[in-house]
Amino acid sequence: MLHELMSGHSHWAGIKQRKGVNDAKRAKIFTRLAKPIVIAAKEGGGNPDTNFKLRMAIDKAHEFNMPKDNIDRAIKRGTGEIEGAEISEIIYEAKGPGNIMMMIKTSTDNKNRTVSEIKSILTKAGGKFGEAGSIMWNFESVGNIIVDATGKNMDELEMIAIEAGAKDIKLDNNSLIIFTEVSDLQKIQEKLMQNNLTILESGLTYLPKSTIEIDSATQKSYDKLLEILDDQEDVEEIFDNL
Repeated sequence: MLHELMSGHSHWAGIKQRKGVNDAKRAKIFTRLAKPIVIAAKEGGGNPDTNFKLRMAIDKAHEFNMPKDNIDRAIKRGTGEIEGAEISEIIYEAKGPGNIMMMIKTSTDNKNRTVSEIKSILTKAGGKFGEAGSIMWNFESVGNIIVDATGKNMDELEMIAIEAGAKDIKLDNNSLIIFTEVSDLQKIQEKLMQNNLTILESGLTYLPKSTIEIDSATQKSYDKLLEILDDQEDVEEIFDNL
C-alpha cells in the first residue's frame, strides 16, 4: 500500500522555484548543472546510453533548458577532450538550527574554498560543521524515482512499481515517489519506462532513519540558512532529517 515510511527533505539547491530567472542567475544555474555531467563523464565515459549516471545528469540539465552546447562541453571536459580544473563530489555533514541533521552535497574544483565557505555560512546561521560520520549514520542512500501520476489509476501504478522492485512508495500530489535500492535504480527506471510511465525525476537521495520536528522560529532560521547555502555556487543538494 501507499504509505509514508520514508521522511526527510531534499533541497535541490533551490533551483526548482527559480525557472524564471535573469541571465546572470541562469548562467550560475548552468554552471551548477554542468558539474555532475563532468563528474559522470569522467567516471563512466561520455555516452549516456551506456553511462546511467551521465544520463541522469543530462536529464536534470534538460529540465532547466540547458543548451546542448553547454552539455556537450561538460561531457568533453569530463572525458578529457577539453581541459579544465578537476571537479570532485564531496558531501559535508552538519547541524543546522535546532540540531537539524544536514548532508550538504557539493561539486567543486577547489575543496579548500568550498569547505571554508560552508563552515562560515553554518557558523553565521547558528549551525555547526560536523566531523565525517557524525551525521551520515542517520541517513540511508537510496534510489529515488518520481513518476507523473496525473490521471493514472493509483492501484495500477502501485502494482507496476512493486513488480518492478520498489523498496517503498508514496504519493505526493500528482506524483508517485518510488524508492529503490541504489543498485536497482537503473533497472527499475527502465521497467517503469517500458510501461509508458513518464519519469519526472530520477537520482540518488539520502533518507533519514529518524526525524525531528521544529517550531516556527527554528523553521525561519533554517529557511534562511538554506537560502544562503543556495547562493554558494558549489552546493548541489541538501538532505535533512525534518
